[in-house]
Amino acid sequence: MAEPATRETLKQYALRALGKPVIEINADDDQLEDRLDEALQYFAQYHYDGVERTYLKYEVTQADVDRIKTPTGDTATTITKNSVTTAWTEQNNFIVVPEAVLAVTRIFPLSNRGNQNLFDIRYQLRLNDLYDFSSTSIIHYDMVLRHLDFLDHILVGEKPIRFNQYNNKLFVDMDWKTDISVGEFLVIECFRKLDPTTFTDVYNDIYLKRYTTALFKKQWGSNLSKFNGVAMIGGVSLNGQQIYSEALEDVKKLEDEIRGTYETPITYMIG
Repeated sequence: MAEPATRETLKQYALRALGKPVIEINADDDQLEDRLDEALQYFAQYHYDGVERTYLKYEVTQADVDRIKTPTGDTATTITKNSVTTAWTEQNNFIVVPEAVLAVTRIFPLSNRGNQNLFDIRYQLRLNDLYDFSSTSIIHYDMVLRHLDFLDHILVGEKPIRFNQYNNKLFVDMDWKTDISVGEFLVIECFRKLDPTTFTDVYNDIYLKRYTTALFKKQWGSNLSKFNGVAMIGGVSLNGQQIYSEALEDVKKLEDEIRGTYETPITYMIG
């Protein structure tokens, strides 16, 4: 059995599953391409193998700082109602992320904890209490670090973020004048959909092959239903409505299956 590794081979696999070349599949190639795009989009949106957890870093530029300091432009909105005019503006405190990013879970803390000096409490703890693994309890050391991290979370906190995959803007609600400087990096943890042209094994996923076949069958039945009952040469009649109904059931079963079995828990969308 040929394993699909491209859009075309996946398309031909689904057509063979429907009976081609023994049966003529009455669907235009553009229609099939649309259904294949729909299958890939659905797969990336709901299947845990359609996305990857990754870390991206972005270097802050002077253009970013200048833009963020100016809360005017396309973000300004003026509303007039009952003879009262109000003007609203939104800060441009965002960076544009790649279109493949579906969700941003967090940004890494902006702190100098990675550059410990002689007077840092963590440095002193390791120097005096943990110069070897038998001098003190590891449990005590772990509890102290957790306590320090909790204090840092309370006193400093995390930078609030807002993100929507359709505008590709990651809003970071912080003081861009003091909290970060030009040349520093923002590091985000995010979920990014896999590009099938790069990771070709996506085309051979068993669920994607079944779902693509079901969508092709639905398109085929929809086309034939326009001519339902028309007699063909040899006395054979088209029954597009039955094909369409069967395809609807197949699509529903597969969509229920992906949401109940393969979907990543919704908590990863919270950021």
